[in-house]
Amino acid sequence: MSKPLLEIQGLHKRFGAVEVLKGVDCTMRQGEVISIIGSSGSGKTTLLRCINMLEEFQGGRILLDGEEIGYEETGSGRRRKSEKQIARQRALTGMAFQQFNLFPHLTAAQNVMLGLVKVKKLSRDEARTVAEKWLARVGLAERADRYPGQLSGGQQQRVAIARAIAMNPRLMLFDEVTSALDPELVGEVLQVIKALASDGMSMLLVTHEMRFAYEVSGRVIFMNQGVIGEEGDPKDMFVRPKTERLAEFLRSSSFR
Repeated sequence: MSKPLLEIQGLHKRFGAVEVLKGVDCTMRQGEVISIIGSSGSGKTTLLRCINMLEEFQGGRILLDGEEIGYEETGSGRRRKSEKQIARQRALTGMAFQQFNLFPHLTAAQNVMLGLVKVKKLSRDEARTVAEKWLARVGLAERADRYPGQLSGGQQQRVAIARAIAMNPRLMLFDEVTSALDPELVGEVLQVIKALASDGMSMLLVTHEMRFAYEVSGRVIFMNQGVIGEEGDPKDMFVRPKTERLAEFLRSSSFR
């Protein structure tokens, strides 16, 4: 069996006195699509942010492709890696957020090109070619030269996804990417993610779209008060939850 793409071992994260992650363990293989569900405050987004080192964590280990993320062991304990090392590791993952975070003064293509030029050191012509490819992939070939203010929310989110994927990450992280969208725009973004899943992209998604999680995921993780309360095949979990807490969550969610 191939080695895991992602390994999370005993992850602990505190904000002051509040422990948000209380010893999370998870393994993910190349090409897997895993949805993380759970109530607000259960630790879902914090988990993603730790993987991408947008949050420091106080205990445990995260390994991507066998490489420890963020920290290294020394004779005297654990030490945070240099910012240069962390920046290189952060580039191994792509992340799309609730907010699109596009630069308003740059066109869609220029937003996608920015990281390719600054981080990947591509020429502007090379970067433009890659940007056009991924904008076409998310259905925005005709809007490459539009500014964010000229795009709908759904289109802006698709630009943000193209920008992240254009960097060729090993793992794609999605954090509630539809939660800031009007209901009629949600479907177009979910269709893009479904297509990427069909292509075999490794994805970890925090989502409140239960039907989508049911349909697209190979595995679902239910977070409950900072720990994994239940995980498994969505067709088992959503139909025959093993814990009352998950059953209660599904009853209160949009999944029917």
